[in-house]
Amino acid sequence: MRPVVYGVGTSDFGKQPERSGPQLAQQAVYEALGDAGVDRVDAVFAGTVFGAPGTAQRALQTLGITEVPIVTIENACASGTTAFHEACQAVSSGRYRHVLALGMETMTLHFSGPILPEATDAEGRQGMAMPSIYAMSANRYKAEFGVTDEQLALVSVKNHRNGTANPWPHHAVELTVEQILASRLIADPLNLLQCCAISDAAAAAVVGPERGNRRDVAVRATVLRSGALWDHRSPHVWGYDIVRDTAAQAYEQAGLGPSEVDVLEVHDAFTIGEIVTTEALGLAPLGAGAALCESGHTWISGRQPVNPSGGLLSRGHPLGATGLAQLAEIVWQLRGDAGARQVDGARIGLVETMGGGTAGVDGNGCVVAVLGG
Repeated sequence: MRPVVYGVGTSDFGKQPERSGPQLAQQAVYEALGDAGVDRVDAVFAGTVFGAPGTAQRALQTLGITEVPIVTIENACASGTTAFHEACQAVSSGRYRHVLALGMETMTLHFSGPILPEATDAEGRQGMAMPSIYAMSANRYKAEFGVTDEQLALVSVKNHRNGTANPWPHHAVELTVEQILASRLIADPLNLLQCCAISDAAAAAVVGPERGNRRDVAVRATVLRSGALWDHRSPHVWGYDIVRDTAAQAYEQAGLGPSEVDVLEVHDAFTIGEIVTTEALGLAPLGAGAALCESGHTWISGRQPVNPSGGLLSRGHPLGATGLAQLAEIVWQLRGDAGARQVDGARIGLVETMGGGTAGVDGNGCVVAVLGG
Protein backbone atom coordinates (compact mmCIF):
# COMPACT_ATOMS: atom_id res chain seq x y z
CA MET A 1 0.00 0.00 0.00
CA ARG A 2 1.52 3.28 -1.11
CA PRO A 3 1.66 5.89 1.68
CA VAL A 4 0.88 9.53 1.07
CA VAL A 5 1.19 12.62 3.23
CA TYR A 6 -2.26 13.97 4.08
CA GLY A 7 -1.17 17.02 6.04
CA VAL A 8 1.73 18.79 7.73
CA GLY A 9 2.20 21.46 10.35
CA THR A 10 4.88 23.21 12.37
CA SER A 11 5.14 25.51 15.33
CA ASP A 12 7.15 28.70 15.31
CA PHE A 13 10.93 28.23 15.61
CA GLY A 14 13.29 30.03 17.97
CA LYS A 15 14.40 30.26 21.57
CA GLN A 16 11.06 29.97 23.34
CA PRO A 17 11.73 29.05 26.98
CA GLU A 18 8.30 30.40 27.92
CA ARG A 19 6.60 27.69 25.81
CA SER A 20 6.51 24.05 26.91
CA GLY A 21 6.98 21.05 24.65
CA PRO A 22 3.24 20.26 24.78
CA GLN A 23 2.40 23.82 23.74
CA LEU A 24 4.74 23.60 20.74
CA ALA A 25 3.33 20.18 19.84
CA GLN A 26 -0.25 21.49 20.04
CA GLN A 27 0.47 24.11 17.40
CA ALA A 28 2.12 21.65 15.02
CA VAL A 29 -0.34 18.77 15.47
CA TYR A 30 -3.49 20.90 15.25
CA GLU A 31 -2.16 22.34 12.00
CA ALA A 32 -1.25 18.91 10.60
CA LEU A 33 -4.60 17.33 11.51
CA GLY A 34 -6.50 20.28 10.07
CA ASP A 35 -4.43 20.17 6.90
CA ALA A 36 -5.02 16.42 6.63
CA GLY A 37 -8.75 16.70 7.21
CA VAL A 38 -8.78 13.92 9.81
CA ASP A 39 -9.80 14.04 13.46
CA ARG A 40 -8.18 10.86 14.76
CA VAL A 41 -5.08 8.74 14.22
CA ASP A 42 -4.42 5.07 14.85
CA ALA A 43 -0.82 5.40 16.05
CA VAL A 44 1.92 7.94 16.71
CA PHE A 45 5.65 7.82 16.10
CA ALA A 46 7.35 10.67 17.94
CA GLY A 47 10.95 11.82 17.50
CA THR A 48 12.80 13.63 20.27
CA VAL A 49 16.41 13.59 21.45
CA PHE A 50 16.58 15.35 24.79
CA GLY A 51 12.99 15.02 25.98
CA ALA A 52 12.27 13.43 29.36
CA PRO A 53 10.62 9.99 29.52
CA GLY A 54 6.98 10.36 28.55
CA THR A 55 7.52 13.60 26.64
CA ALA A 56 5.36 12.47 23.72
CA GLN A 57 2.55 11.20 25.95
CA ARG A 58 2.54 14.46 27.94
CA ALA A 59 2.18 16.45 24.74
CA LEU A 60 -0.37 14.20 23.07
CA GLN A 61 -2.74 13.91 26.01
CA THR A 62 -3.31 17.66 25.80
CA LEU A 63 -4.55 17.04 22.26
CA GLY A 64 -6.84 14.18 23.24
CA ILE A 65 -4.61 11.64 21.50
CA THR A 66 -4.64 8.74 23.94
CA GLU A 67 -5.29 4.99 23.94
CA VAL A 68 -3.35 4.48 20.71
CA PRO A 69 0.18 3.11 20.31
CA ILE A 70 2.74 5.87 20.91
CA VAL A 71 6.34 5.03 20.06
CA THR A 72 9.10 7.48 20.98
CA ILE A 73 12.23 7.46 18.80
CA GLU A 74 15.69 8.91 19.45
CA ASN A 75 17.99 8.92 16.45
CA ALA A 76 20.00 12.12 16.91
CA CYS A 77 19.23 14.79 14.29
CA ALA A 78 17.34 12.21 12.21
CA SER A 79 14.80 11.50 14.98
CA GLY A 80 11.91 13.31 13.28
CA THR A 81 12.51 11.79 9.85
CA THR A 82 12.96 8.37 11.46
CA ALA A 83 9.48 8.84 12.98
CA PHE A 84 8.19 9.72 9.51
CA HIS A 85 9.91 6.67 8.00
CA GLU A 86 8.30 4.39 10.58
CA ALA A 87 4.90 6.00 10.00
CA CYS A 88 5.23 5.32 6.27
CA GLN A 89 6.26 1.71 6.88
CA ALA A 90 3.30 1.21 9.20
CA VAL A 91 0.86 2.48 6.56
CA SER A 92 2.57 0.63 3.71
CA SER A 93 2.32 -2.69 5.55
CA GLY A 94 -1.31 -2.12 6.47
CA ARG A 95 -0.51 -2.13 10.18
CA TYR A 96 -2.22 1.23 10.73
CA ARG A 97 -4.34 3.46 8.51
CA HIS A 98 -3.83 7.01 9.78
CA VAL A 99 -0.49 7.65 11.49
CA LEU A 100 0.87 10.81 13.07
CA ALA A 101 4.60 11.50 12.88
CA LEU A 102 5.62 14.09 15.46
CA GLY A 103 8.96 15.73 16.15
CA MET A 104 9.57 18.05 19.09
CA GLU A 105 12.45 19.58 21.03
CA THR A 106 12.90 22.28 23.63
CA MET A 107 16.62 22.81 23.18
CA THR A 108 16.87 25.87 25.42
CA LEU A 109 16.02 23.71 28.44
CA HIS A 110 19.22 21.74 27.90
CA PHE A 111 21.78 23.93 26.12
CA SER A 112 23.01 27.49 26.11
CA GLY A 113 25.83 26.75 23.66
CA PRO A 114 27.01 24.00 21.32
CA ILE A 115 26.01 20.36 21.71
CA LEU A 116 28.75 18.28 23.28
CA PRO A 117 29.29 14.59 22.47
CA GLU A 118 29.02 12.06 25.28
CA ALA A 119 31.96 12.22 27.67
CA THR A 120 32.50 8.48 27.17
CA ASP A 121 33.28 9.03 23.46
CA ALA A 122 36.73 10.05 22.28
CA GLU A 123 35.42 13.36 20.93
CA GLY A 124 33.70 14.11 24.21
CA ARG A 125 36.80 13.36 26.24
CA GLN A 126 38.71 15.82 24.06
CA GLY A 127 36.06 18.52 24.47
CA MET A 128 35.21 18.48 20.76
CA ALA A 129 31.77 20.07 20.41
CA MET A 130 29.85 19.52 17.17
CA PRO A 131 31.14 22.72 15.50
CA SER A 132 34.71 21.46 15.84
CA ILE A 133 33.84 18.13 14.21
CA TYR A 134 32.31 19.89 11.21
CA ALA A 135 35.24 22.32 11.16
CA MET A 136 37.58 19.36 10.68
CA SER A 137 35.53 18.36 7.64
CA ALA A 138 35.71 21.91 6.31
CA ASN A 139 39.48 22.05 6.73
CA ARG A 140 39.92 18.72 4.97
CA TYR A 141 37.74 19.95 2.09
CA LYS A 142 39.73 23.15 1.87
CA ALA A 143 42.94 21.15 1.68
CA GLU A 144 41.73 18.56 -0.82
CA PHE A 145 39.47 20.56 -3.12
CA GLY A 146 40.39 24.21 -2.63
CA VAL A 147 37.04 25.23 -1.16
CA THR A 148 37.37 28.86 -0.07
CA ASP A 149 36.03 30.66 2.99
CA GLU A 150 33.90 32.77 0.65
CA GLN A 151 32.32 29.66 -0.92
CA LEU A 152 31.49 28.29 2.52
CA ALA A 153 29.93 31.61 3.55
CA LEU A 154 27.85 31.80 0.37
CA VAL A 155 25.82 28.78 1.53
CA SER A 156 24.78 30.80 4.57
CA VAL A 157 23.98 33.82 2.40
CA LYS A 158 21.64 31.70 0.27
CA ASN A 159 19.87 29.99 3.13
CA HIS A 160 19.40 33.12 5.22
CA ARG A 161 17.98 34.91 2.19
CA ASN A 162 15.54 32.02 1.67
CA GLY A 163 14.58 32.23 5.33
CA THR A 164 13.35 35.81 4.94
CA ALA A 165 10.42 34.42 2.91
CA ASN A 166 9.59 31.84 5.60
CA PRO A 167 7.16 33.02 8.33
CA TRP A 168 8.50 30.59 10.98
CA PRO A 169 12.33 30.74 11.15
CA HIS A 170 14.61 31.50 14.06
CA HIS A 171 16.71 33.96 12.00
CA ALA A 172 15.04 35.76 9.09
CA VAL A 173 17.71 38.20 7.97
CA GLU A 174 19.66 38.83 4.77
CA LEU A 175 23.42 38.59 5.15
CA THR A 176 26.45 39.22 2.96
CA VAL A 177 29.54 37.09 2.61
CA GLU A 178 31.50 39.86 4.34
CA GLN A 179 29.13 39.93 7.33
CA ILE A 180 29.32 36.17 7.72
CA LEU A 181 33.11 36.08 7.59
CA ALA A 182 33.28 38.97 10.04
CA SER A 183 31.14 37.15 12.63
CA ARG A 184 32.79 35.52 15.62
CA LEU A 185 35.00 32.53 14.83
CA ILE A 186 33.56 29.40 16.44
CA ALA A 187 35.77 26.61 15.09
CA ASP A 188 38.19 27.53 12.34
CA PRO A 189 37.11 28.03 9.55
CA LEU A 190 33.47 28.17 10.67
CA ASN A 191 32.12 31.51 11.89
CA LEU A 192 29.05 31.98 14.05
CA LEU A 193 26.85 32.70 11.03
CA GLN A 194 27.93 29.43 9.41
CA CYS A 195 26.50 27.45 12.37
CA CYS A 196 22.84 26.70 13.00
CA ALA A 197 21.16 27.97 16.15
CA ILE A 198 19.66 25.75 18.83
CA SER A 199 15.92 26.22 18.71
CA ASP A 200 12.62 25.17 20.28
CA ALA A 201 9.91 23.84 17.99
CA ALA A 202 7.65 21.00 16.94
CA ALA A 203 6.60 19.67 13.54
CA ALA A 204 4.15 16.99 12.49
CA ALA A 205 2.79 15.04 9.52
CA VAL A 206 -0.22 12.78 9.01
CA VAL A 207 0.40 9.77 6.78
CA GLY A 208 -2.15 7.38 5.33
CA PRO A 209 -3.02 5.28 2.25
CA GLU A 210 -3.98 6.87 -1.06
CA ARG A 211 -7.47 8.37 -0.97
CA GLY A 212 -7.76 10.36 -4.21
CA ASN A 213 -7.23 13.79 -2.65
CA ARG A 214 -5.29 16.00 -5.05
CA ARG A 215 -3.52 17.79 -2.18
CA ASP A 216 -2.05 14.58 -0.79
CA VAL A 217 1.64 14.11 -1.60
CA ALA A 218 2.87 10.66 -2.57
CA VAL A 219 5.84 9.11 -0.76
CA ARG A 220 7.88 7.47 -3.50
CA ALA A 221 10.66 6.27 -1.21
CA THR A 222 11.84 6.48 2.36
CA VAL A 223 15.05 4.81 3.48
CA LEU A 224 16.68 4.64 6.91
CA ARG A 225 20.26 3.50 7.51
CA SER A 226 22.72 3.61 10.37
CA GLY A 227 26.37 4.36 9.73
CA ALA A 228 29.09 1.84 9.05
CA LEU A 229 31.99 1.37 11.40
CA TRP A 230 34.24 4.41 11.00
CA ASP A 231 37.79 3.12 10.70
CA HIS A 232 39.21 6.41 9.35
CA ARG A 233 40.25 4.69 6.14
CA SER A 234 37.33 6.05 4.12
CA PRO A 235 38.44 8.42 1.35
CA HIS A 236 35.57 10.71 2.34
CA VAL A 237 34.89 12.95 5.30
CA TRP A 238 32.69 11.79 8.16
CA GLY A 239 29.02 11.60 7.15
CA TYR A 240 29.50 11.40 3.37
CA ASP A 241 29.28 7.62 3.06
CA ILE A 242 26.06 7.17 5.03
CA VAL A 243 24.27 9.89 3.03
CA ARG A 244 25.52 8.50 -0.30
CA ASP A 245 24.44 4.94 0.52
CA THR A 246 21.04 5.95 1.93
CA ALA A 247 20.36 8.14 -1.11
CA ALA A 248 21.32 5.35 -3.52
CA GLN A 249 18.71 3.09 -1.95
CA ALA A 250 16.10 5.86 -2.01
CA TYR A 251 16.71 6.65 -5.69
CA GLU A 252 16.40 2.97 -6.57
CA GLN A 253 13.19 2.63 -4.56
CA ALA A 254 11.74 5.78 -6.14
CA GLY A 255 12.77 4.74 -9.65
CA LEU A 256 14.58 7.96 -10.47
CA GLY A 257 18.01 9.59 -10.29
CA PRO A 258 19.38 12.73 -8.67
CA SER A 259 18.97 14.83 -11.82
CA GLU A 260 15.19 14.30 -11.65
CA VAL A 261 14.80 15.92 -8.23
CA ASP A 262 13.40 19.44 -8.42
CA VAL A 263 13.77 20.70 -4.84
CA LEU A 264 15.64 19.51 -1.75
CA GLU A 265 15.70 20.08 1.99
CA VAL A 266 19.02 18.84 3.41
CA HIS A 267 20.79 18.84 6.75
CA ASP A 268 22.79 22.09 6.76
CA ALA A 269 23.65 22.33 10.45
CA PHE A 270 26.89 23.96 9.24
CA THR A 271 27.73 25.38 5.82
CA ILE A 272 30.15 22.55 5.01
CA GLY A 273 27.30 20.12 5.74
CA GLU A 274 25.24 21.33 2.77
CA ILE A 275 28.24 21.15 0.45
CA VAL A 276 29.16 17.59 1.47
CA THR A 277 25.54 16.44 1.39
CA THR A 278 24.78 17.73 -2.09
CA GLU A 279 27.78 15.78 -3.35
CA ALA A 280 26.72 12.64 -1.47
CA LEU A 281 23.22 12.98 -2.95
CA GLY A 282 24.69 12.99 -6.45
CA LEU A 283 23.99 16.60 -7.39
CA ALA A 284 27.69 17.22 -8.05
CA PRO A 285 30.92 15.21 -8.24
CA LEU A 286 33.16 14.98 -5.21
CA GLY A 287 34.78 18.37 -4.60
CA ALA A 288 32.29 20.29 -6.76
CA GLY A 289 29.55 20.89 -4.18
CA ALA A 290 30.62 24.46 -3.42
CA ALA A 291 30.35 25.33 -7.09
CA LEU A 292 26.66 24.38 -7.05
CA CYS A 293 25.88 27.32 -4.80
CA GLU A 294 28.36 29.67 -6.45
CA SER A 295 26.84 29.01 -9.91
CA GLY A 296 23.27 29.58 -8.69
CA HIS A 297 22.27 25.94 -9.25
CA THR A 298 20.96 25.52 -5.69
CA TRP A 299 19.30 28.94 -5.29
CA ILE A 300 15.50 29.21 -5.52
CA SER A 301 15.75 30.41 -9.11
CA GLY A 302 18.27 27.67 -9.97
CA ARG A 303 17.98 24.22 -11.49
CA GLN A 304 17.77 22.35 -8.16
CA PRO A 305 17.03 24.64 -5.21
CA VAL A 306 18.37 23.40 -1.89
CA ASN A 307 16.83 24.50 1.42
CA PRO A 308 14.26 26.99 0.12
CA SER A 309 12.90 27.10 3.69
CA GLY A 310 16.17 28.66 4.85
CA GLY A 311 17.42 25.33 6.15
CA LEU A 312 18.77 24.80 9.63
CA LEU A 313 21.02 27.84 9.23
CA SER A 314 18.00 30.16 9.13
CA ARG A 315 15.17 28.11 10.62
CA GLY A 316 17.18 26.78 13.57
CA HIS A 317 17.80 23.21 14.69
CA PRO A 318 15.40 21.72 17.27
CA LEU A 319 16.79 18.24 16.75
CA GLY A 320 13.64 16.12 17.04
CA ALA A 321 11.54 18.56 15.00
CA THR A 322 14.04 19.31 12.23
CA GLY A 323 13.35 16.41 9.89
CA LEU A 324 9.59 16.88 9.95
CA ALA A 325 10.02 20.61 9.35
CA GLN A 326 12.07 19.69 6.27
CA LEU A 327 9.28 17.35 5.19
CA ALA A 328 6.65 20.06 5.69
CA GLU A 329 8.60 22.41 3.42
CA ILE A 330 8.80 19.82 0.65
CA VAL A 331 5.06 19.11 0.93
CA TRP A 332 4.30 22.83 0.66
CA GLN A 333 6.65 23.14 -2.31
CA LEU A 334 5.08 20.22 -4.18
CA ARG A 335 1.59 21.58 -3.56
CA GLY A 336 2.61 25.07 -4.73
CA ASP A 337 1.88 26.51 -1.29
CA ALA A 338 5.30 27.97 -0.43
CA GLY A 339 4.52 31.58 -1.24
CA ALA A 340 7.45 33.87 -1.98
CA ARG A 341 9.93 31.00 -1.67
CA GLN A 342 8.03 28.75 -4.11
CA VAL A 343 10.17 26.78 -6.55
CA ASP A 344 8.62 26.97 -10.02
CA GLY A 345 7.45 23.65 -11.40
CA ALA A 346 8.47 21.60 -8.37
CA ARG A 347 7.22 18.04 -8.94
CA ILE A 348 9.76 15.79 -7.16
CA GLY A 349 11.17 16.68 -3.74
CA LEU A 350 13.79 15.11 -1.50
CA VAL A 351 14.42 15.28 2.24
CA GLU A 352 17.75 14.26 3.80
CA THR A 353 18.51 14.27 7.51
CA MET A 354 21.69 12.79 8.98
CA GLY A 355 22.23 12.47 12.71
CA GLY A 356 25.63 11.89 14.24
CA GLY A 357 27.47 12.14 17.49
CA THR A 358 28.31 8.55 18.37
CA ALA A 359 32.02 7.78 18.10
CA GLY A 360 33.03 4.81 15.98
CA VAL A 361 30.32 4.96 13.32
CA ASP A 362 29.76 7.12 10.25
CA GLY A 363 26.61 8.69 11.66
CA ASN A 364 23.93 7.47 14.05
CA GLY A 365 21.33 7.41 11.32
CA CYS A 366 20.29 8.92 8.02
CA VAL A 367 16.89 9.15 6.37
CA VAL A 368 16.32 10.07 2.73
CA ALA A 369 12.74 10.45 1.55
CA VAL A 370 11.59 11.14 -2.01
CA LEU A 371 8.13 12.62 -2.52
CA GLY A 372 5.86 13.66 -5.35
CA GLY A 373 5.45 12.62 -8.92
